[in-house]
Parts: sequence; structure tokens; C-alpha cells
Amino acid sequence: MEIHIKIIGILLVILSLIHAIFPKYFRWSEEMATISLINRQMMYVHTFFLAIVLLLMGLLCLTSAADLSNTSFSRKVALGIGIFWLLRLFIQFFGYSSSLWKGKRFETSVHVVFSLLWTYLSGVFLGVYFM
Repeated sequence: MEIHIKIIGILLVILSLIHAIFPKYFRWSEEMATISLINRQMMYVHTFFLAIVLLLMGLLCLTSAADLSNTSFSRKVALGIGIFWLLRLFIQFFGYSSSLWKGKRFETSVHVVFSLLWTYLSGVFLGVYFM
């Protein structure tokens, strides 16, 4: 499991860095021009903190992969992380409209890749807990 946790660490660090391009890629300055200042700032702040959580989770996996399955406490941490990613997998299918990706080659590919990623992340961390 240790190698999978290290792979996840790399993936999460990359995912955290990808968040830096969200405002430009999704044209937030144009898209959010009509919403209130508080809603606009919440999008930026929450995206920033999500990126920080992903970075820290990735660094934890990279620096402490062996430790994440050795104690009762660390297995509980893995359970919490596994539940987090299982909920993210659930949201992938029930939180976003399928009209955002169905019939669109690139968007469908992204949907499939991230569905597989959330499955992998939740499976590894839940596997650590239940081993």
C-alpha cells in the first residue's frame, strides 16, 4: 500500500497546483462579474484553501506513506481521508449535471479520468483502514 500512497501524494500535489489555472481557464473574471463581491471572493478563497488542503494531503502521503498504516490513529486518519474521497466520487455523479460532459469528447474524458481518480483515492485510503 505504501507505493500507492506515494503515487497518490504525487497526484494530489499536481492536482493542487492545477487549481492555480482555474480562474483563467474557467474565465472567472467574466463569469463572476455579475455576482456579489462576497460570492466572488468566496469562490477564490475556497479554491485557494482547497488547493492548500490537497497540497498538504499530498505532502503527508509523500513524507509519511509508511506511517499512514502502522497505528490505530493513522488508520483512522486514512479512514477520514478515504471518506472524503468517497464523498467526492459521489459528488462526481450526483452533484454535477451530466449535461456538462455527456456528448462532449474532452469533458467526458475528464469526467472518466476524475471518476477513476476519486475511486483510486478512496479505495486506497479505505483499504488502509480495513487492512
